[in-house]
Amino acid sequence: RYVREWLGALVAGGIVEYDPAAATYVLPAEHAAFLTRSSVPNNVAGVAQWLPVLAGVEEQILEAFQTGSGVPYEKFHRFHHVMAEESAQTVGFALFEQIIPLAPGLAERLEEGIEVIDIGCGAGRALCLMAAKYPRSRFTGIDLCADAVALAADLAREQGLSNVRFLVHEAPQVAKLGQFDAVFTFDAVHDQGDPAGLLAGIHKVLRPGGTYLMQDIGVSSHVEKNIEHPLGAFVYTISCFHCMSVSLAQGGVGLGAAWGEELTLQMLREAGFRQIRVHRLPHDILNNYYVVQH
Repeated sequence: RYVREWLGALVAGGIVEYDPAAATYVLPAEHAAFLTRSSVPNNVAGVAQWLPVLAGVEEQILEAFQTGSGVPYEKFHRFHHVMAEESAQTVGFALFEQIIPLAPGLAERLEEGIEVIDIGCGAGRALCLMAAKYPRSRFTGIDLCADAVALAADLAREQGLSNVRFLVHEAPQVAKLGQFDAVFTFDAVHDQGDPAGLLAGIHKVLRPGGTYLMQDIGVSSHVEKNIEHPLGAFVYTISCFHCMSVSLAQGGVGLGAAWGEELTLQMLREAGFRQIRVHRLPHDILNNYYVVQH
């Protein structure tokens, strides 16, 4: 009974086709190409999962409008599961063929064996992919959220990976973990409590000749320049409900997802970086990819 009612909605919405004579339902191949996990990186059904995640904190966000406070990570039900699916589409799908090659020589160094850290690792999918492909390198993933780290550690155990570890750790304190040859942040800087402190910490832990590769939202720092962006409204909305709010909940600056390319470059330079290149990739209309050399 639930399936029939659900299918009725999809037929009325023009997603599923219905044959009244045969009483059968069909998902056209051209629609399936955008609505199933096999359609990665084009699966819009994955992005649609943000609607219930954000709706679940509606009352807390309304209260935050009055108080100026934030809503912490633990209030967002299934956040790390949904974020992991999004990461699989933007990062996992293109990690070895498009993202890592953006940094000249990085793939070769990973094959030889280096120290790597992923800051704000979430459920750990990207880092486990790298740990499996590059067994000579050693990988560390850190995240503020214990539930995300638990998911990541479980994934590493399931895959039998011995060259990766996951820690509950505050990102700006990364300097306490030692020195690294490569640092990754995937969509993780803008929702930190202290993003400037994090970038300064990355500059400290990155060894000479090392690479910092950052994926973050590819919009402008200026509202008027985002009006025509196809995902501009989405970026500001998810930032208001999550990115900005979780930063404020940490007592942070509330930078937000729309901090933009201009401010990103400024903050990277203020952190001490000078060699910065910005890339866009054809599969990802949401993000910039910054390749930063020490």
